[in-house]
Amino acid sequence: MMNLKPSAAEIFLWLFVLNLGVSFGAGLYEHRIVLPRWLATTDAHGFAEAARQDDVGRRFWAFVSTGPLTLLTLASLYFATRATGPLRFWWLLAALVALVDRLFTFSYFIPTMVKLMQAPDNPSSVESALLWARLNHLRHLLVAGAWFASLQALSWLRVNQGH
Repeated sequence: MMNLKPSAAEIFLWLFVLNLGVSFGAGLYEHRIVLPRWLATTDAHGFAEAARQDDVGRRFWAFVSTGPLTLLTLASLYFATRATGPLRFWWLLAALVALVDRLFTFSYFIPTMVKLMQAPDNPSSVESALLWARLNHLRHLLVAGAWFASLQALSWLRVNQGH
């Protein structure tokens, strides 16, 4: 008889895959729909006001990636090191790429956005906002890479279980 109860590792891998997918899709949405509205103004005050009005960091990202993706990344690092074969390789790759994204997010993206939301109306703030937007492309690549690697890990999980 087959064991239908998934292990903690399997549950964390599934949650990691799902959270990365949501984070990737939401990041693209924000970049294509929300960010252009923030940048549509010619001064930093308009950017700051639009960003404060949406407050996506506290209204959305805190519940999707700031807390959950960070915890799932750390759990994935733990479980991936205990896996074997191709599952270990792909899961560890996904977790390490996600960790780079998390480090980049906490060291640059969050502090910079907080500063921009409080920024005075000056050319330096506009340039900071534009740099933040350009560097966001790198973050999308990191999350996409982690997501695709985690999907590959999930496929190896299924192979290892004989499904």
